[in-house]
Amino acid sequence: MRAKVPYLALLVADTLSTLGSRISLLAIPWLVFVTTGSPTKMGIAAAAEMLPYVVTGVFAAPLADRIGLRRTIIIANVGSMLAMAAIAAWSELDYLVLLALVAIAGGLRGIGDRSKNAINRPIAKAAGIPIVRMTALYEGFTRAAGLVGAPLGGVLIYWLGAAGAIWIDAATFGICALLIIIWVKPPPPEPVPPNADGTPATPPAKEPYFVALRGGFAHLVTDRLLFALVLMTTVTNLFTQAAAGVWIPLWVNDVLKSPAALGLVAGAFAAGATLGSIGFVLVATKVPRYATFVIGLIIGSAPRFIVMGLSHDLTLVLVVTFLAGLSMSAVNPIIGALMYERVPMALQTRVFGLAAALSFIGIPLGGLLGGWSVDWLGLTPAILTGSVIFLAISLVPLLFREGWRGIAAPAKDPDAPATPVPDAAATQAAPQPAATGPR
Repeated sequence: MRAKVPYLALLVADTLSTLGSRISLLAIPWLVFVTTGSPTKMGIAAAAEMLPYVVTGVFAAPLADRIGLRRTIIIANVGSMLAMAAIAAWSELDYLVLLALVAIAGGLRGIGDRSKNAINRPIAKAAGIPIVRMTALYEGFTRAAGLVGAPLGGVLIYWLGAAGAIWIDAATFGICALLIIIWVKPPPPEPVPPNADGTPATPPAKEPYFVALRGGFAHLVTDRLLFALVLMTTVTNLFTQAAAGVWIPLWVNDVLKSPAALGLVAGAFAAGATLGSIGFVLVATKVPRYATFVIGLIIGSAPRFIVMGLSHDLTLVLVVTFLAGLSMSAVNPIIGALMYERVPMALQTRVFGLAAALSFIGIPLGGLLGGWSVDWLGLTPAILTGSVIFLAISLVPLLFREGWRGIAAPAKDPDAPATPVPDAAATQAAPQPAATGPR
């Protein structure tokens, strides 16, 4: 149990951080609206947090590797706490100053999250937790924090005002930093194996910034399976955002005439995903990964949108949406496990940041796609056309199994030392065993 304490502390810290971020995701735009009265400025404030979040996850990753992952996480949480506290304390700040503070917090959170992703693996390994179970736990707690965070944010804004809710977010960052400082200490790195001649090996020199950055890009692009998985995630985000931002609200407005149903549809998927994540933690090491990934992706992708295009029955839509969330809950942990298994520890911060950035591209593009598709085709044809395309893309791992078979089994540990190759001269000079038995 003592070996599991660092992992549990890291999991709690990450969950609190996610919970606080969901609260501020509502509180900051609301603060901007009540102080400026401008919906446009609300949108700009949301973008001011997300853009630095993505950018620092990529371009600050080599610096995190140089500074140290644990130290980076602590700095990111303390900096985010101070930025959020400044916003809450001086809620009447000039709008540009507020945007700058939001951008600082978003940028720090981006590199902090990537560092937490990378430090997860050695801490879970030391605790004896299999990688796929570790990623399932992360997914389950993140889903639960997201499910609780949005309504909790609304309640806190109602009780305490927007500034009070942002104070709560600042406190979560402070608690995260304390948890990391007190309990999260990664195991020492494994010793560098000696040279072939038995002399001590020289530790590798730290790479220059641009060399390190290029190494992360090169690893992701050359690993075809990982790159395909990242592109699949981008496509999933694209269609999910098109539905969440345009198709579902318009369907609710046109068909059901009640905004209350909007929360029901979103809640059905989140509830299914949360329950599925909890269940997947228990069976993660027992189920076949390739089959689980393919079935989860196919059921969790397009069917929930197809049923909206073909039916006006809210109960049917909610049931299919819940089942989609249940099925999709296994997909992200499997992708996460493959990332940990196929990316060396030294490259994880960089590769994870790049993968997150590419995945996030689908979110703004999805909103544009949703709006354009409805303008061109009308609501129902747009939903059905987009759903058919999404379904066809989700069938790719099934139809082209040869290229995706790496999902089926864990890859060789990329950090395992290579088997030394015997020296040719030494082999030739070694005495041969005497021949025995009849000639």
